[in-house]
Amino acid sequence: MRFDVITLFPELFAPFLVSGVTRRAYESGLVEVRLWNPRDFADGNYRRVDDRPFGGGPGMVLMAEPLALCLESVKTERVARATPDDAPTVLFSPVGQVLNHASVERWSASSGAVLICGRYEGLDQRFIDTHVDLQISLGDFVLSGGEIAAMALLDAVARLQPGVLNDAGSHQFDSFNPALDGLLDCPHYTRPEAWRDRPVPPVLLSGNHAHIERWRREQRLAATQRQRPDLVRQARAAGHLNASDEAFLADLILNLAHYQ
Repeated sequence: MRFDVITLFPELFAPFLVSGVTRRAYESGLVEVRLWNPRDFADGNYRRVDDRPFGGGPGMVLMAEPLALCLESVKTERVARATPDDAPTVLFSPVGQVLNHASVERWSASSGAVLICGRYEGLDQRFIDTHVDLQISLGDFVLSGGEIAAMALLDAVARLQPGVLNDAGSHQFDSFNPALDGLLDCPHYTRPEAWRDRPVPPVLLSGNHAHIERWRREQRLAATQRQRPDLVRQARAAGHLNASDEAFLADLILNLAHYQ
């Protein structure tokens, strides 16, 4: 798959693409990333890409023409290199759909996309209306630009590619994964068995795999009920909770209410 990233700060991506376990995806070509700077398509010696908003107000707005010329060049190269040209154009924006595990899985099986990293007060709406197919947000907060959001998507997609993680099944135990019924993950422990007078839960040292799996299930339920009760409701509605799960949750909720 191929992701073309349109950004005013391509240098931010250089260390990201060669660091950590996900670098395997980029080095192997499983996930190809091309960086494009709209300043290269701007007129004048200053290569200006922004201007003041009509109607007044603070900040600057990215102009439509440099972005459009940059996007046209991206699409021309994709066609020349026989890259699928049906890849959507994505803008990272606070008004977009919130990125979640299900959408990351869909992206990981796609042919890629053109990712546009916004800056300043935003983009000229005419460019968005004409060229943007989808807007994505990381959550209900505002970043100074879309580069961090683009890296988040690339990282999430890269780690799902075959051979990227040391254990091929590792990602199946991530929070939100359908393999965990969409629940949050359980706590994890490693050596030493006692750290600063805090021991590892005895069940994890018991060797009884059935007890260990039940403990992990209960820990996932507990963490999800405390942090994201909406995910528990979704799991219940989908029929993923059994009688033991419901009994554990009922007792947990009763105890939580008692200590509040």
